[in-house]
Amino acid sequence: MTAKVETALRGPQAYDLARRIIEAMESANVWPSALNFELWTHYLADPESALGKEIARMLAAGERFTEATADMLAAEYLPRGRLTEEIRDAGRVLDRELSSVAAAISKAHQSQSAYGKTLEGAATSMEGADDAPALQTIVSSLTTATRRVQRENVTLEQKLESSTKEVAKLREHLEQVRRDAMTDALTNLANRKAFDDHLEAACRQSEEMGTALTLAVLDIDNFKAFNDTWGHQTGDQVLRYVASVLGRVAKTPRIAARYGGEEFAMIFPMESMSQVEKALEGIRREIGTRALRRRSTNDELGTVTLSAGFAHRHVGESAVNLLERADAALYVSKREGRDRVTSAERLQTAA
Repeated sequence: MTAKVETALRGPQAYDLARRIIEAMESANVWPSALNFELWTHYLADPESALGKEIARMLAAGERFTEATADMLAAEYLPRGRLTEEIRDAGRVLDRELSSVAAAISKAHQSQSAYGKTLEGAATSMEGADDAPALQTIVSSLTTATRRVQRENVTLEQKLESSTKEVAKLREHLEQVRRDAMTDALTNLANRKAFDDHLEAACRQSEEMGTALTLAVLDIDNFKAFNDTWGHQTGDQVLRYVASVLGRVAKTPRIAARYGGEEFAMIFPMESMSQVEKALEGIRREIGTRALRRRSTNDELGTVTLSAGFAHRHVGESAVNLLERADAALYVSKREGRDRVTSAERLQTAA
């Protein structure tokens, strides 16, 4: 999902966008299925995207928007659709390799069976052989059969080696696909799906091992106004800059993710609240003290600031509740003037 689409879906303007989507779909005689709605959200929220331009071209050409069309567009332009196609392709390759190996094994099995029968026949013939020519014929047939089996075994070994390499490449490719599906395309941080999975896993580990876990939510201050002033491309440049700072600070086992729009999240396993607060203050100061320039024109953009809220997980606390408390702390940072870090635990103590 592009930054424009994510931004459009986070805020009061999303309701107006939803109404426009329904009206546009109805005007084009397109059924409001979940997939169609997602496609048309991209079309209206980000008309300059590749998907937006393709739908505009189809409508201008009078092409019908069928279920097959929707599936085709999703497979081509939506990350989830591309992932499904990648998995299907991988399945086809794996099926072909397994079929090939099975055929080679079957052929080798038949060859081994025939060789066994040849040996049995040779043993019987040797018992009745009483001259050298007869023995030479038997030995010659055994030699021929042995060489044939050896060739079959070499062929099988080569096929197994080839298939092993192909499956290893396939596994590596699927792992890359999995990483791509869990990575935000703009910032190269973990995306929302990856963040949700990591947070659930971190909460389970914290509960099972009795270790500390802290979650932080960070948001770029006044980002919408910045976008309106300088444009989305410059806004994307700022998002990438902030993400680069977070990614550098979030060394394993820490995890940084783009939570949505201009909002980010960080998971801090096995660290004290003071360590987390020190890290967040360092991020806030680094971002807030750097003068930014527009890459295309070198215009001075001034500085951007960051607000953050963090919460230390309680025993038995769910991921959802931990996130709500961190969000509430972020809201306090925003309400009290922005460009600050707020602890959910301090809020609770003060209350």
